[in-house]
Amino acid sequence: MRLDEGDIMTGLIIAGVDGSAPSDAAVEWAADDALRAGAELRIVHVVDRRPYDITRFPVSDQEDHLRKAAGKVLEAAEAIARVRQPTVEVSTRSIEGVPSAVLREQEASELVIGNRGVGGFVGALLGSVTMEVAAQAGCPVVVVRAEQREKRGEIGVGVDDSDTCEPALGYAFEQARQRGATLRLIHAWQVPVHAFAPEVSYDLGEVRAAQREVVRKRIAAWRARYPEVNLAEDVQNAHPVDALTSTTCDLIVVGSHGRGALGSLFLGSVSRGVLHHARCPVAVVRSQEFVGGP
Repeated sequence: MRLDEGDIMTGLIIAGVDGSAPSDAAVEWAADDALRAGAELRIVHVVDRRPYDITRFPVSDQEDHLRKAAGKVLEAAEAIARVRQPTVEVSTRSIEGVPSAVLREQEASELVIGNRGVGGFVGALLGSVTMEVAAQAGCPVVVVRAEQREKRGEIGVGVDDSDTCEPALGYAFEQARQRGATLRLIHAWQVPVHAFAPEVSYDLGEVRAAQREVVRKRIAAWRARYPEVNLAEDVQNAHPVDALTSTTCDLIVVGSHGRGALGSLFLGSVSRGVLHHARCPVAVVRSQEFVGGP
């Protein structure tokens, strides 16, 4: 399936909230993106009753308390969105269930969540809900941290020689177009180390030239489709996670790289590493998005 220009990000953007600082940041990010894309913003809070379903120690008026708490979380999040972007259409929804399952089953053009919620371990970079949603949601998932960073006007995207990076490229080009940002094409390569054949050597100049050609071939069709997007090639002899997280971008875009019935349930090592170590928002784009390329 080929998507026409503008289809990638229009529609419905969902922000998952729980009242934490990262979820507040996610609402702001989602409101900004909804304005750029001309999309509706829906704020979703999942009411999880499992921690309170202890028959030996019942909580009186549990349903009433949880409903009121959910209403307060949604009211505060909606206020943040309306102050941030007053012209964006905003709605709220409270849904009962398991947070990760409810969020990943939402039908949206984009899902935005904080990197960790109110129930996570102190100091943890990523919460379990965030990891499960990023790995299994059927739409692009943007993971946002509470820390504010200075805007750089640059989007970073991981590029490799496989077709699995095509969805991430499509998303990244559209983000760069909407923002008027430079798109940094980040490709990392490493020379194999032969423990028992140290005499094997490489012409690093030839290797670098070959890797640059990989990037140019991979993005050729996207470059033609988005001629207005300014591109910056960033080909590094480094581990992919180091290359992607060492840049100072407003957003890093990676593919999920989950393969097969079992592999699709998990994030690839690179996308998981970037989520853990990046200090800016990270978008994880699954391979069923933008099927067929440009």
